[in-house]
Amino acid sequence: MKTCVIGASGYTGAELVRLIQHHPKFTLGQTFVSEQSADAGQPLSVLYPALNGIVNTQLEALNDATLASLAHDYDAIFLATPHQASHDWASQLLAGSAKVFDLSGAFRLQDRQVFERYYGFQHTQPHALGQAVYGLAEWYQELIAKAKFVAVPGCYPTASLLATKPLGHADLLDPNHFPIINATSGVSGAGRKATMTNSFCEVSLQAYGILGHRHTPEISAYLGSSVIFTPHLGNFKRGILATTVCKLKYGVSADQVEAAYLNAYSSQPMVRLVAQSPRLDNVVGQNFADLHWQYSQETGYVVITSAIDNLLKGAASQAVQCANLAFGLSTSTGLIGSQHG
Repeated sequence: MKTCVIGASGYTGAELVRLIQHHPKFTLGQTFVSEQSADAGQPLSVLYPALNGIVNTQLEALNDATLASLAHDYDAIFLATPHQASHDWASQLLAGSAKVFDLSGAFRLQDRQVFERYYGFQHTQPHALGQAVYGLAEWYQELIAKAKFVAVPGCYPTASLLATKPLGHADLLDPNHFPIINATSGVSGAGRKATMTNSFCEVSLQAYGILGHRHTPEISAYLGSSVIFTPHLGNFKRGILATTVCKLKYGVSADQVEAAYLNAYSSQPMVRLVAQSPRLDNVVGQNFADLHWQYSQETGYVVITSAIDNLLKGAASQAVQCANLAFGLSTSTGLIGSQHG
């Protein structure tokens, strides 16, 4: 399958390029940046020297004429672009035979009023939104397999939903208590562009977006339960560790909790159920999600810890999982053993 990446100069875009380059069934075609980008014309390996000798691609400026042709020239198009760019370009990219995998938040929320409230601009692409399938790969495999357009979840929703959906799916959550999710991300989640908010000299461990972060309605929508989600920024490069506290229904046993997680993930190779609370060191640079739960039947509370690499399982490798499913491949094709260089 012939693929291209739009937004290839960012951290997630570069990881996509690397994964596609090593993929046994995908062929990397063009890699694009915006028409105004100073990176246009540069080899990607100049921006990311770790890719030198591994990826031989030059970043091209994406203009309107090229944009119009991509839907007919490629089998798969990956959008590692800002929300507004994905919103504006998706309909045109869906006009041909290509399947589109969007890593922005532009098409994850089906409620356009909620979207406008949290993303700050009006959603004017209802037709494309109606085609979008949510790309949480372990939970929507059948829909993704038939999809032409996949809205790939962000890193925080991935870590949060992988931890909580087994309990919701098994109808174990107490509806009178919101799951409480506290998640900490490395600064690469803020993107490659340097700002005071993601400078290592400025970042300290702190919460942000309290009671109003844009991922809260996304997590709630796909869990089927309101949540209290609080993100934190840590002064490390990459990875997300989420700690989630859920109140379960009266009388739920530890065996029921274990069965919920085994039923959800025993056949999912990219999720590892681990024997102790996961460490970021075990997932950074990897395409896995590590999960661990501990349950007090006396109190009815369960604590789930989940760890992912925010740029991989929280973005690029999950997009490749979705593409694998959409093209009839195993979900882990090209991913197990494909470690960040």
